[in-house]
Amino acid sequence: MSRRVNVIGVGMVKFQKPGASDPYDVMAGGAMRAALEDAGVPFEAVEQAYAGYVFGDSTCGQRAVYGLGMTGIPVFNVNNNCSTGSSALMLGRQAVAGGMAECVLVVGFEQMERGALGSKWEDRTNPLDKHANVMVEQQGFTSAPPAAQMFGGAGREHQWKYGTTRETFAKVSVKARRHASRNPYALFGQEATLEEVMASPEVFDPLTRFQCCPPTCGAAAAVLCSDDFARRHGHADPVWIAGQAMTTDFASSFEEGSMIKMVGFDMAKSAAAKVYEEAGIGIGDVDVIELHDCFTANEILTYEALGLCPEGEAQKLVEDGDNTYGGKWVTNPSGGLLSKGHPLGATGLAQCTELVWQLRGQAQDRQVEGARVALQHNLGLGGACVVTMYRR
Repeated sequence: MSRRVNVIGVGMVKFQKPGASDPYDVMAGGAMRAALEDAGVPFEAVEQAYAGYVFGDSTCGQRAVYGLGMTGIPVFNVNNNCSTGSSALMLGRQAVAGGMAECVLVVGFEQMERGALGSKWEDRTNPLDKHANVMVEQQGFTSAPPAAQMFGGAGREHQWKYGTTRETFAKVSVKARRHASRNPYALFGQEATLEEVMASPEVFDPLTRFQCCPPTCGAAAAVLCSDDFARRHGHADPVWIAGQAMTTDFASSFEEGSMIKMVGFDMAKSAAAKVYEEAGIGIGDVDVIELHDCFTANEILTYEALGLCPEGEAQKLVEDGDNTYGGKWVTNPSGGLLSKGHPLGATGLAQCTELVWQLRGQAQDRQVEGARVALQHNLGLGGACVVTMYRR
């Protein structure tokens, strides 16, 4: 039987626009030092390190970790597109759960350039390519970044099937900006009105500019350990990982002619079901959620994939306010990818950091009252989806 894995330290740096950040190794070093200080353990106690990033050389993880010291520990470099941070987190959890290490350090970072998300998807070298091209062409040629075409196309499909309005998608971004205004680590600190979101330049209908995540630079980190290690270092009631699963694409992603399924719906649905089974509790027990809102359309889809509502009823959930403070769940209290920012390799660890703060009661103005169970969803096309449940 595997061991319980605790998250005893988390840390991140403020996310920045491309060109305004420190170099990636400096950002990563800041996040790792913050996580180790939070855990109350020295770097010398770390037995393995996992470094997640998408843009960079093959051993950027070593350069980042060496800034803390050169102790000879294994450093594993991880790249799994936008789910990179959570993929690294899962590998670190497996090392501790399987008894291969007592304490590991996981870090995610990214130093992006303007327009990086679009250029990344122009280089199509994965099995998604031909299917994405065909389905996008069926909806009409556009100069929008391919990622926006795919998620925007999924949003259109949701509109066609369920009557979801353009205003519903835009309201997700209004919520994200409102939440981010309370987060000192977020890229965007100003709220936006529904009118401002809808009036921003169209990228790919129904998506406007304010409904697309921005290229972002940043880093976040977490310290994972066993129960014995936690006790020895004074952590009597740590946050722990109650369930975690990764899925990759199913045949349905490509063979059913559905943009919704192509952008990860079935991956998310399957991963969530596995996590609920492992944790022994369902979505109704969850208090706070950080999910992968790279575009407002994906947040709408993910509500349904995770089971917050039946398929086709996301619009009602939004209109009822059940995705924010005072509703059934608070989704993306950090501001999410839309407003906190999306440095690809860092996103999964930033989500982890926010949820650990929430479960400890340390989220300040963003605090979800009485939060005891948290859920994380991190998606990368090509594809991989990681869902994680935390408890305290």
